[in-house]
Amino acid sequence: MTEDRTAQTLRSIAPYLAEWASFQAAYHGIPGLQLAVGRRGEVFVDLAWGKADVETGEDLTSDHLFRIASHSKTFTGVLVMQLVERGELRLDDAVGDLVPELDGSRAAGITVRELLGHQAGIIRDSSDGDFWQHHKPFLDRAEVLECVRAEGVVFEPNEHFKYTNIGYSLLGIVIEQVTGKTYDEVARAAVVEPLGLTRTGTELDPARAAEYAAGHTGRITHDDARRVIPHVDTRAMAAATGWYSTALEMVRYGAAHVFGDTTLISDASKRIMQREESRLVVRGKEVGRYGVGMGLRTIGDRELVGHSGGYPGHITRTHIDPVDGLVVSSLTNAVDGAAEQIATGVIQLINLALAAAAEVAAVETAGGAGVGAAGKGADGKGADGDPVPAIPADAPLGRFANLWGVVDVVDLGGILHVINPRAAEPAEVVERLVVSEGRLVHEPVAGFGTVGEPVQVERDADGAIVSARIGAMTSWPVEDFRARGPVPDRQG
Repeated sequence: MTEDRTAQTLRSIAPYLAEWASFQAAYHGIPGLQLAVGRRGEVFVDLAWGKADVETGEDLTSDHLFRIASHSKTFTGVLVMQLVERGELRLDDAVGDLVPELDGSRAAGITVRELLGHQAGIIRDSSDGDFWQHHKPFLDRAEVLECVRAEGVVFEPNEHFKYTNIGYSLLGIVIEQVTGKTYDEVARAAVVEPLGLTRTGTELDPARAAEYAAGHTGRITHDDARRVIPHVDTRAMAAATGWYSTALEMVRYGAAHVFGDTTLISDASKRIMQREESRLVVRGKEVGRYGVGMGLRTIGDRELVGHSGGYPGHITRTHIDPVDGLVVSSLTNAVDGAAEQIATGVIQLINLALAAAAEVAAVETAGGAGVGAAGKGADGKGADGDPVPAIPADAPLGRFANLWGVVDVVDLGGILHVINPRAAEPAEVVERLVVSEGRLVHEPVAGFGTVGEPVQVERDADGAIVSARIGAMTSWPVEDFRARGPVPDRQG
């Protein structure tokens, strides 16, 4: 697909991406959501939905700051790779040679690379990780080092992938030892300022307290009230979990991990960070993949890097396609926020739209003049007699509901798709509508639903949709369905 068509497709579906994500946030009862989608310097979605604080009723904006937690590890990885590029540090340097307090300890021989890849066998959060629920402060430098010395080594290096916040906190100390500066000073000069970020930093900034979106408790049952969780300083653990940002600035930061952008690190360093360092298999099932400071994920045919983040009150996720340039960042302000689900669903919708646009382009190319997304001819058939991905001028676009749920009929890439906006993974339950014999029908493929059957639409005198049979049952525009009630009055 050409660059222009890709950008055009992303622009065309951007309003639906925001609408779908907002529905997901509302459906899951999340207080607030920031979502940003960008690609190669263009921002397609910059969404702020819901509340920054449910107790005060403050509306969330795109400028509110979120604690992005373990996204911090990607920044720390960048800082380490910059030191490696300058020859000030080597990935195979032992931490005992870099941090004098660890000399002679059991952890002394662990290398920088093993820490970056969570292959050092280091304890995750110490034996008392209750700072994650504000029962105690996060660890300071002396406490991190004492933890590493006294109880830090759980596995031998490279015995198992073992995710560790203590290990990344130790990397922050390594950066300070090598540079002679604070972690914050290094990060500002090496990442924040080069990217021109004004709403991103390494740690809670008391001077900007009013700018942070409040964190909120999760819910044990659906009707539990949410309470605000105060923000705290993560102290010496900032390199693992302290950073803050916005979805929009995370898209800008994510773009620096795309190949060809050398603002922060070289493409050679990106290949080290992004290649598979660990494949996690537990009892025969793959549960994840990790590089060096980067998580790895496949969605459809798209190979992604990035990270998630979990901070008391904020759950976040950023996906980066380092080849195509697409970046999606989803930030939520509750312990049970669906940031992962929303970011993944947005990628799936984008993949559906781009695949559809490629199919439409192929139809146009094969059909010649007068052939396009509106159909191949007056009979709505292609040259081979098959249904075509037509979108009639009177297509029933919109959101419809009935007793059994809600569906969206939406143009993704020039083909009508039927999406269940409640579904966690829209690509897994999507249907298509195509033109056959001059009628709009459910795509004639194998299936358990109403495949091959026509869509029936009732309109009023002004042409507005009154109802639609998308499937065998009548559905109504959502607000009309709410007004009429889910079950008709059969009395009389």
